[in-house]
Amino acid sequence: MAVSIKSEREIELMRESCRRLEIVHNALGEMIKPGISTLDIDRYGEELIRQQDGIPNFLNYNGFPASICVSVNKEVVHGIPKKDRILREGDIVSLDAGLIYKGYHSDAARTYAVGKISPEVQQLMDVTKQAFFEGIKYAKEGYHLHDISNAIDDYVSRFGYGIVRELVGHGIGTKLHEDPQIPNFRQKSRGVKLKAGMTLAIEPMINMGRPDVEWLDDDWTVVASDGLPSAHYENTILITEGEPEILTLSSEP
Repeated sequence: MAVSIKSEREIELMRESCRRLEIVHNALGEMIKPGISTLDIDRYGEELIRQQDGIPNFLNYNGFPASICVSVNKEVVHGIPKKDRILREGDIVSLDAGLIYKGYHSDAARTYAVGKISPEVQQLMDVTKQAFFEGIKYAKEGYHLHDISNAIDDYVSRFGYGIVRELVGHGIGTKLHEDPQIPNFRQKSRGVKLKAGMTLAIEPMINMGRPDVEWLDDDWTVVASDGLPSAHYENTILITEGEPEILTLSSEP
């Protein structure tokens, strides 16, 4: 497995791509409210990406028909936006978005509450987000890739949630998906040794109930098999000699 090490110039381009994506995500987060359609989110997201001189990297990726993956409630990832899919009070919605800037990809996901949600669903969202931060405590030069995976699993498992196994994080750079794959669940092997200059997209996908998922007939939308809510949180990070740099998040949560 060849994991790319970015040069200083490449790192600067990655930083800029990710900075622009953060602007997109922040604007999308502000529009989430009951009554809007998932297609509204996608259209505004594509407009924002192009305003940032970016190219939507999800649009037409292996045939995906939209710029933003918009996944509601039991939908884990890859929800296809539709004009008749209307967000309602009490829903949660995950937005997965990325862009290409001067040949370099960025990728991040956020899960939002639509209006007032139950404490149980809020906890799922909070744990999913915190799982990312638990994982990146080990995203440092000298540790191994699966130290990240094991830390995410150790944290999430305390709550009894299901960690999705069919979908994982990934390396990122001049391609949206590069080596290595980054599981969110415990591994027996240590994985590759982390080195400064690696750029990784770490993305816990956590189900309230069982970890089992299935694909809908559109061949894209992944849903929790038991119909319970699912949450998703992702950032693109840079491995350094010290603490990791979260490229798609400019301030602490």
